[in-house]
Amino acid sequence: MSIRLKVILPFLILTVVVAMIGVYVVTRLVANSLSDRLTNQLLEAGRVVSDSFVRQESNHIETARSLAFYEGLAQAVVDGDKQKAYDMAGPAFIGLGGGENLILISPQQSEFTHVYINANGELRRVEESTGMANSSIVAPFFLTRNVDETPRRALGVNLANNEIYYYTALPIPYNGEFAGVIVVGTSLRTILPFLKSVVLSDIIIYGGNGQAIATTLGAGDSVTLWKLNIPEAEYQKVLNSGEKFVVGNNFELDGRKYRLLRGALQIANDRIGVFAVVLPTDFVLQSGEESRSTYVELFTLVMLVVVAVGFTISRLITRPLYSLVNTSQAIADGDLEKRTGIHSRDEIGELAATFDDMTGKLQERTRELEHTNERLRRIDKTKTNFIQISAHELRTPLTLIMGYSQMLEQDTQHNPELLKLAKGILEGSERMTDVVESMLDVSRIDSNALTLRRTSVGMEAIIRKAKKGFAEALHERDIKLSTEGLTELPQLSADPELLQKVFYQLIMNAIKYTPDGGSINISGRYLNGDVNPQVEITIADTGVGIEPGSTQVIFEKFNQPSEVLLHSSGKTKFKGGGPGLGLAIARGIVEAHGGRIWAESAGYSEETYPGSRFFVALPVPDNNGEKQ
Repeated sequence: MSIRLKVILPFLILTVVVAMIGVYVVTRLVANSLSDRLTNQLLEAGRVVSDSFVRQESNHIETARSLAFYEGLAQAVVDGDKQKAYDMAGPAFIGLGGGENLILISPQQSEFTHVYINANGELRRVEESTGMANSSIVAPFFLTRNVDETPRRALGVNLANNEIYYYTALPIPYNGEFAGVIVVGTSLRTILPFLKSVVLSDIIIYGGNGQAIATTLGAGDSVTLWKLNIPEAEYQKVLNSGEKFVVGNNFELDGRKYRLLRGALQIANDRIGVFAVVLPTDFVLQSGEESRSTYVELFTLVMLVVVAVGFTISRLITRPLYSLVNTSQAIADGDLEKRTGIHSRDEIGELAATFDDMTGKLQERTRELEHTNERLRRIDKTKTNFIQISAHELRTPLTLIMGYSQMLEQDTQHNPELLKLAKGILEGSERMTDVVESMLDVSRIDSNALTLRRTSVGMEAIIRKAKKGFAEALHERDIKLSTEGLTELPQLSADPELLQKVFYQLIMNAIKYTPDGGSINISGRYLNGDVNPQVEITIADTGVGIEPGSTQVIFEKFNQPSEVLLHSSGKTKFKGGGPGLGLAIARGIVEAHGGRIWAESAGYSEETYPGSRFFVALPVPDNNGEKQ
């Protein structure tokens, strides 16, 4: 019998039997009561409400942190510049869209900036104090003054417009110090209608003494809220209950009967109040009450039969399959000698035979690949040794050529023709020396022999020295090189000589691929948010750009962006030639510092000149001088 019949025939029979029983049960023995179904619906609605408040909390935290790290805002709070803080925080708060009420508390524990968005979407500024600085979610921050304090949240009335808000408060950091508190709130007027549309049930929010403070039932006026009040003892029971939800008694409102489910409004470890989800008792139509025990016993018996038959059949099928699985896992772990040992005549036997044959071929191919990889490793090692030996051997004659060329240049000062020849020899030997030094740098990087002599350095000084050698080339080709944001960057722990090589190569690369009359901009910024503290330097040019998909390849050794024979000569000429080692050296040095280098470009064109941007990100040491 084939495997298809082994599986299909018994379970086909069982499926027909189960289906017939199921039809009988559905039509005759459905025993779910209205109460159970309604309670289940309320439980699901309660979970959705809790999850929605957690998501609202996430929006508050994201908005608060975005504003706290908004450039210049913390400085304005510390400096006491209320107008500047308002001008920055107001538009940013509207743009973020994470709440409707924003309050900034100064380091002196006073309301510094207070704005809210009214029902018409207009931003309103509040000048008078509303007491938020001394509230239960703000005052504790001033006791610890810890910028790493976890958020606090609460329900409260804003005295500026008498609306009830769900608030979240976080500390404001500035240069690692406590700079006040930021409070973000969303009104229940906005939250409750949204929740009702999601959970398809009405919602009640209770205050600290059991009073209903907001609801979607009826008109939601003071009379309706008064009818929905609960005793303070009941409120405390729900708030402190170990159970997530507590079913309340049925009640009647405006002639309609309802059932509700109450639960503690818990965000993280804080229980800030009590809420209830409400459904009318006729939300689910009551099914006929039949014998529930008959339903349970019948289906239990059927399921036991199905399990017993299924287990017997599965044993016949899964035993060889387990052998296949174990063999495949062993092969995945590298044991290519393993075989299934299955010799049955069904489809699984054929699969096992094919699998064993495939494993044998894989074992053979793996041996061939290992031999090939070993040859490639030896070839790569030979190439690295050749580069290193060649570079060392070339240094001595190049030193002699440069020395004699310099002497010849001095002796031919009064003979223009010989002086020109001497300078040509000197320039050529200097360029050859640069190539030899590049080859040595690459060999050090490949052999992990690059030694860093770290010291405290500033990026502005490094880049100033790197670009100094290109003043003449920039003047000849009318290329404008500008810098910005470098003086404000923090000090780095790095090897200044090696970093200077990095930016020397990047500036030279930008000059080579930027046409005459173009521009190069070097900018820097300090990043300290979702990533570890680091300095990011950007070298942007208006050159020919980079081919799509080549932004990673250009950092490989000996890579050339176009046909080598078409390059012009000279390291700063347009599309000038070179050995293709500069960017590989730059990447090796940056990665040795624990940093990252990458490139971005819209594409390659010698007509539109889309330009390229090269980025260098280097870690900033902490206060103890260690990298972060």
